[in-house]
Amino acid sequence: MRLLKEQPGLMQQYDMLQRLWTVPANHEPEQSDRISRILQRSAAEESENQEAIVPLYPSSNRTRYIFRWAAILVACSLLVSLYIWSDQKETIAANEIVAPRGSKTRTILPDGSTVWLNAGSRIVFTDFSGPSREVTLEGEAFFDVMHAVNRNTGEKLPFIVHAGNIDIRVLGTAFNVKSYPDDQTIETTLIRGLVQILRKDGADKEAQTLYLHPNEKIVLPKNVEDNKEAPALQKNTGIKPAAIGITRLDSSIKETDLKETAWVYNRLDFRGDNFEELARKLERWYNVRIHFEDEAVRKLMFNGSLENETVEQAFDGLKAAAAFNVTIKNNDIYISSIK
Repeated sequence: MRLLKEQPGLMQQYDMLQRLWTVPANHEPEQSDRISRILQRSAAEESENQEAIVPLYPSSNRTRYIFRWAAILVACSLLVSLYIWSDQKETIAANEIVAPRGSKTRTILPDGSTVWLNAGSRIVFTDFSGPSREVTLEGEAFFDVMHAVNRNTGEKLPFIVHAGNIDIRVLGTAFNVKSYPDDQTIETTLIRGLVQILRKDGADKEAQTLYLHPNEKIVLPKNVEDNKEAPALQKNTGIKPAAIGITRLDSSIKETDLKETAWVYNRLDFRGDNFEELARKLERWYNVRIHFEDEAVRKLMFNGSLENETVEQAFDGLKAAAAFNVTIKNNDIYISSIK
């Protein structure tokens, strides 16, 4: 991890090696076990035959020997082909990348686009051979999308991210999407380029479409009923950004210093979060479970940043900002008010 921080250019090689080293959980060892058994059996038979071999074979024995080896080779070839074919079929159908809680990952997609996954996130994508490049996201990800065109038609291939009840459509751009299952909202922050956002739960598609420009962020409720009073979300309508949940980020702030993308640079920023909101982030960041023992402590507010702190150091820092009791038992953390 220290080397990757010093030389970010090695991240792609690291990702490739990590994926090669880790055997996917859904790959059953059945075919490989069968091949091993066949090879072991054939080796044993070869040893027996070598002990019994005389310089000149009777023609019938020699024929049986050749056919036995031919059968073994055909069986091995069929099993290996079946294994490779089934593996390729799974890859073509869908690919999954997961960043478990307590970790983050960076991956190069088949089209050359780069995706960073935050802790507790996953994406599923196809082989990108169709008319569009589509990714389904659960959690938080930062995308740096490459321009791509259809080799046959020359048309641009859109890149679409499915996140909860919205679709984010881009051509070439960099943006952050946050859509964890336990969050009540979906956040999209655009760094550069242009993105089109379409809600999938409204009857009027035009009224459910909006566009984000660089340094803009939008927060949409997952439940469309929570947003039914909002005006039509259309391009160039003149509606004030605040009315539809769009906020303009300070363009003087570097990308590395933005709260929305701080996690990409191994930093957890929180500003104005109550303890309940912060707890969800800490659980994913440190792979722990946080238990509140009373309601009052949930409402404590925090502003700060964590980078290289251990979980114990993190809670020591939080206790310096607000008074509360904390007990850490392995991966379970119990928090209560001071009485």
